[in-house]
Amino acid sequence: MAYLAVKFTLLLAALLPLVACTSADISHHAGRKPALQLEQFFDGSLTAHGVVKNWRGEVIRTFNADIKAYWKDGVGTLEEDFVFDDGEEQRRVWTLTPDGQDASGNQRYIGTAGDVVGDSEARVAGNALFMEYVLRIPYNDSTLDLTIDDRMYLVSPTVIVNESTMKKFGLTVGRILLVIERRPQ
Repeated sequence: MAYLAVKFTLLLAALLPLVACTSADISHHAGRKPALQLEQFFDGSLTAHGVVKNWRGEVIRTFNADIKAYWKDGVGTLEEDFVFDDGEEQRRVWTLTPDGQDASGNQRYIGTAGDVVGDSEARVAGNALFMEYVLRIPYNDSTLDLTIDDRMYLVSPTVIVNESTMKKFGLTVGRILLVIERRPQ
């Protein structure tokens, strides 16, 4: 029995660094290119194309969106118009307000939208943007609040790849994968 306890302890010690490294930190992207400048990328006409997956990883919906983005007096606005494969249409208007830098020197923004509960915290470093917020969605005859962890990565000057994890009570209930493209101006 002592042999198994020692073996388990050694295995746990070997795996612990791997588990600790799985939590993504925006600072790990500092210096990565191309550098994401929100005021430049999110300015003008953009499109988004994506899938919504359930907790099993099965695609349950697809969507396309047109985005009109602009900045006025340093505050960004993203007007997003979604069309889902079942014909449902949704509109979300984000406001992004610069909020200085965090302790690691990463740029911060405060994001708000009509279906977002409270403010979202957005951080930018290198080619990445991470946002965390609570999204209120229609569900049956009521609403449901989901915690969203958005991770966006600028992969070329005109393309962002975005992955979002949706959680309820700390459990993953779905994921969204999408690509955002800048249209020629």
